Amino acid sequence: MLARRELSEKQVRQRLARKEFDENAIDEAIARLVEERAIDDTRVAEAIARSETSVRKRGKLRVKRKIESAGIRPTIAKQAVDEVFGGLDADALLESALSKRLKRGQSIADEREFNRLYRYLVGQGFEPDRVLELLRTKK
Repeated sequence: MLARRELSEKQVRQRLARKEFDENAIDEAIARLVEERAIDDTRVAEAIARSETSVRKRGKLRVKRKIESAGIRPTIAKQAVDEVFGGLDADALLESALSKRLKRGQSIADEREFNRLYRYLVGQGFEPDRVLELLRTKK
């Protein structure tokens, strides 16, 4: 189960429960895996944050929600997001996310497209004020 990708403690617990292992066996397995550092929520949070930013070009808010949806505590999620975004140029990431939707050199055609791009970028986890600022430069 852990050979394919990093999983949080909660994800491993859920998968073992789906396979109908009893609660005591799950607790023992989790304790052993945590002790052996095969499960490490901090490592999982950082891996999610790196892949969400580098591959999917998502913003801070969306990355934090994704980490928390993996069952990782908000404090660990915030720490991982802060660490990953500390080494990134947030404006370049936002530009990159916009370029996925807007052809190079093309400007925003009308208000409808402006609103569509705004909703898309905010949905990707970027701060609304930064999105507006960037989109206004592309008009």
